[in-house]
Amino acid sequence: MSVEYSTKSFVVEDSEKKWFVVDADGKTLGRLATKVAVLLRGKDNPRFTTHNDTGGFVIVVNAGKVRVTGKKAEQKMYFHYTGYPGGATYVKYKELLERKPESVIEHAVKGMLPKNRLGARLFTKLKVYAGPEHPHKAQRPTTIEI
Repeated sequence: MSVEYSTKSFVVEDSEKKWFVVDADGKTLGRLATKVAVLLRGKDNPRFTTHNDTGGFVIVVNAGKVRVTGKKAEQKMYFHYTGYPGGATYVKYKELLERKPESVIEHAVKGMLPKNRLGARLFTKLKVYAGPEHPHKAQRPTTIEI
């Protein structure tokens, strides 16, 4: 008597979309970004499927209070190229954190997501706020301690 095994591939409709809140106050940027990327992809879920969106929504609050180790606060640079000759722009981490703290976390998390259409769709489920308040109270998000 033989036993048949089959691997179940889960589709997007099978997964329930949960909402998570992560407080970035005093957390290290890279470690925070890896945990957020895992929650966005759904890799913490036993129903994880590589080619489907099985993750939840992630709200990051207090983005302006994230920290980096070593001399990165003075030395880390963000590069952007406009596409025009001489259009390379460099922004220091410290300046970007003061001017637009949300983009620091968004940049770190985006680099940890897949570089395809799935990664772009996952990135839309990330909500980052500089302060402690967010407008997603109606979704009743679960607080995740990192």
